[in-house]
Amino acid sequence: MIAWLIALPVITVVWLVTRLLVRRSARAALRLVLAADALLFAGALALLMVALSGGDARAAAAAETAQNSGSGSAALIGAAISVAAASIGASIAVAYTGAAALAALSERPELFGRAMVIVGLAEGIAIYGLVVAIILIGKA
Repeated sequence: MIAWLIALPVITVVWLVTRLLVRRSARAALRLVLAADALLFAGALALLMVALSGGDARAAAAAETAQNSGSGSAALIGAAISVAAASIGASIAVAYTGAAALAALSERPELFGRAMVIVGLAEGIAIYGLVVAIILIGKA
């Protein structure tokens, strides 16, 4: 994620400079684009060489990490599913109860307290999903 926060402004600046050079001189822009492509290719090649030179030590460490994190990743996926499903369920419940509460309040304003309790109970569904997620993450 941090790589994108660094790369996007750089890409934007390079694009703007290229646009300005194309307007002034197409030949200079072509040279700049070819030089940037050669630089990117050299960097990618160097990165590939570094990644491939690590061999056995990295493979053993990665296998050990994968073996140890099997149940932890399942708990995290379960936590994500519980939060997502509870949030979706709560949003549907609040949509229906909120619309009904507003309709009731437009006819009888004294029902405000009861209507807010009903909408709050619907919102509690999301909190239950969050509690389940916290329990699952605690076991990971």
